[in-house]
Amino acid sequence: MLLKGILMRDRFREECGIFGIYGAPEASNLTYLALYAMQHRGQESAGIVSSDGEKLYHEVSMGLVADIFNEERLKRLPGRIAIGHNRYSTTGSSLIKNAQPVLMEYLRGSLALGHNGNLVNGLKIRDELEHRGSIFRSSTDSEVILHLIAMSREKKLVDRITEALKRIKGAYSLVVVSEKELIAVRDPHGFRPLCLGRLGDAHVVSSESCALDLIEATYVREIEPGEILRIDENGIESFKPFPPKKYSHCIFEFVYFARPDSCLFGKNVYTVRKNLGRTLAREAGVDADIVIPVPDSGVPAALGYAEESGIPLEMGLIRNHYVGRTFIEPRQSIRHFGVKIKLNAIRDCIKGKRVVVIDDSIVRGTTSRKIIQMIRSAGAKEVHMRISSPPTANPCYYGIDTPTKSELIGSSHSVKEIGKYITADSVAYLSLEGLKSTVHPDQENYCCACFNGEYPVEFPWKDYSQLILFGKNP
Repeated sequence: MLLKGILMRDRFREECGIFGIYGAPEASNLTYLALYAMQHRGQESAGIVSSDGEKLYHEVSMGLVADIFNEERLKRLPGRIAIGHNRYSTTGSSLIKNAQPVLMEYLRGSLALGHNGNLVNGLKIRDELEHRGSIFRSSTDSEVILHLIAMSREKKLVDRITEALKRIKGAYSLVVVSEKELIAVRDPHGFRPLCLGRLGDAHVVSSESCALDLIEATYVREIEPGEILRIDENGIESFKPFPPKKYSHCIFEFVYFARPDSCLFGKNVYTVRKNLGRTLAREAGVDADIVIPVPDSGVPAALGYAEESGIPLEMGLIRNHYVGRTFIEPRQSIRHFGVKIKLNAIRDCIKGKRVVVIDDSIVRGTTSRKIIQMIRSAGAKEVHMRISSPPTANPCYYGIDTPTKSELIGSSHSVKEIGKYITADSVAYLSLEGLKSTVHPDQENYCCACFNGEYPVEFPWKDYSQLILFGKNP
């Protein structure tokens, strides 16, 4: 039985992580370490493409980074240039043909691309290209970008990429590598994060700054929305060829996706999450004896909640960090087995107490229900659920694998009904206003579509209907 299917179906899945480095003697080894640091952003597949200045070398596989790459495999990736990708499937099935970076050979040589995000008009463009004779090897929207680049008549790679991207809409942070240059791009809305770093004489780009920390690279700055960076033997060149758009940074990166030690959109993630807990305590305080987080994602918010409320923090739930990807469930039924193999309640900490449980979100509600029942079984007198984000009521179309709208409990149930379903004595969410004001004073720079249904980029009708067919109900 797949552990991922049991333990993660009541969670949003992270989208993807991308990384690129130019000018490092051990480019592929450093890329491997960076992908390891960003394993949380995608656990279905991983890949690296390197260049020795003459040829591209390609290694991708299904599974975790540490299981895919060993010393022998990394030796097959020579050169001072490399890009890497961790993947969760947001468009396209979880198959090896959809693993990235995607490598292609075309008239002007070789090209590889790693993509974090989703294109809302990708299906429309793919349909046009297929009717013109293009052949696709994968079912991802990322391959559409490569086809558009290959079809361009512009002479310079950066101009071909620019021409291709002017046709697409949606969310994309990209790393592109040819034999002699590395190019990084962030879409004009800035949905997905991307930053620039420096390691000695080498230049580095990464989805999250935590990857820079691991390889001891220095954080330089965010790559700006709508910016294209070209890195070659002459250094870095910046281009801003797209008309400016209203920024729409993904606010859920702060709620759940990013690692707490990363800096995104100019903010430290840990600090933001702790402050979300403080705001939650001010908005939805309750008399209780202890505050306990749902580990690990609820810990920073629980710290903030405890400090603001004055209620002691206890680690009343212990997480098993050594759970593998698969397990054999015993034939004799064990109640709540999928949750209990990952979490266990400490009876001596909880018994007879009024407990506030802090988590970052509720998706379907099934895991929250089992956690609360586990805490009650440990002897809790009362269990109050507090969530450090608003009710999640809408799926994401910009690079996050979310359940359909009908599966999101926040789309069809009131807060009171959710409380009854998960068997809590009370439930309260952070308000959307509280979330936005805590994340950043300039509240309009963030995409909150998963909470309020206000999608910044419109969907072509045909693609939107296809999303419905694929289970992404509006």
